[in-house]
Amino acid sequence: MSAQPLTLNATEQQACAWIDQQQALMEAKLWQLANINSGSYNLDGIAKVAATLATWAQDLNCDLQYIDLAQQDVVDNKGQIGQQQLGQALQLRQRPEAPLQLFLCAHMDTVFAVDHHFQEVRWLDEEHITGPGVADLKGGIVVMLTALQALEASPLATSVGWTVLFNPDEEIGSPGSASLFPAFADSHHVGLIYEPSFADGNLAGERKGSGNFSVVSHGKAAHAGREHHLGRNAIRAMADFVSAIDELNGKRQGVTINPGFIEGGGATNVVPDTCVMKFNIRTQQPSDEAWCQAQLQSILADINLRDGINLDLHGHFGRTPKVMTPAWQQLCDLLQSCSQSLQMPTQFMPTGGCCDGNNLAASGLPNIDTLGVQGGNIHSDKEYMRLASLSERAKLSALLMLRLAKAGPDIWS
Repeated sequence: MSAQPLTLNATEQQACAWIDQQQALMEAKLWQLANINSGSYNLDGIAKVAATLATWAQDLNCDLQYIDLAQQDVVDNKGQIGQQQLGQALQLRQRPEAPLQLFLCAHMDTVFAVDHHFQEVRWLDEEHITGPGVADLKGGIVVMLTALQALEASPLATSVGWTVLFNPDEEIGSPGSASLFPAFADSHHVGLIYEPSFADGNLAGERKGSGNFSVVSHGKAAHAGREHHLGRNAIRAMADFVSAIDELNGKRQGVTINPGFIEGGGATNVVPDTCVMKFNIRTQQPSDEAWCQAQLQSILADINLRDGINLDLHGHFGRTPKVMTPAWQQLCDLLQSCSQSLQMPTQFMPTGGCCDGNNLAASGLPNIDTLGVQGGNIHSDKEYMRLASLSERAKLSALLMLRLAKAGPDIWS
């Protein structure tokens, strides 16, 4: 399949014209959705988002199912291990018997907790709004549903089936929903994910992998004055661990390690017996994971030789690197042909970020994972999106789905 631009046919023109007419409604839906706080652990807010999407999905006349997710294993700031309840995922299903099957995915959660100060949508200027999740990823949800409506109204709809997964936990690494992806990958031909594009409109290409870890340092408490020599300082041991893993940066190409949180001790006249540290690792190649694990275990073993000190490591690599494959390149070529047909050419750029597209790729499903709106400053209280990109990206997705439907499943076999 070539990246050469094609003229829009009558069916494609009709779909794009209809989407243009939806701009005002799309803006209103995004405003409504982004004003619902749905931080990853705000289960009430996530349920409200899911209920809103279930109502909107009635226009698609599809099957709907809520999916309970397994609890998340967590290490709290005191080093205690427990489980965290997660919200339900929402699945939409249409024509599972069709020859071509598309898997679409968008997350309902944001990084903004219910007590965060960034809670409301407002205007930046005539072309942009700011608000929690307007780009990441609630704008993408509106884009996806609008594109699906355009597909359903076309004569090609009967030749393609689709599944939509709205998951509630992507921003925390999809700990509950990741186990769903292998089955979706096995039963679909192509994946479409609605993370935001880059601020310049380009899309994400190859992605780094990611792992989140916690370390709990155990020592021995003692009076800092009378019996300092009897104490075993958990903070000192953790400080040595942090220094050691930080020194791994630059030792292997593309691997970065970021200590991101630490807490320990209390009163300054007590030798601290507990310290907790959390860190993230980014990898460039699948083989990097084994190298990182070996380095971590070596550092832990050295520190744990000390009398009265024990460091416990928790966590894992949740997303493997997303690297280019022939099938994925074919999908990218088709997307670029669609974007050229719409006179908004785009490029695929490598990124250190990761998302559910990593998981789908690891399970063998070629996917494009930044089909959402154009915006920037995500994960900050300056997050914004460009309103015109709602209809622009909905047209791009609709055109991609129409051309996938026309091409059929054989090229993905």
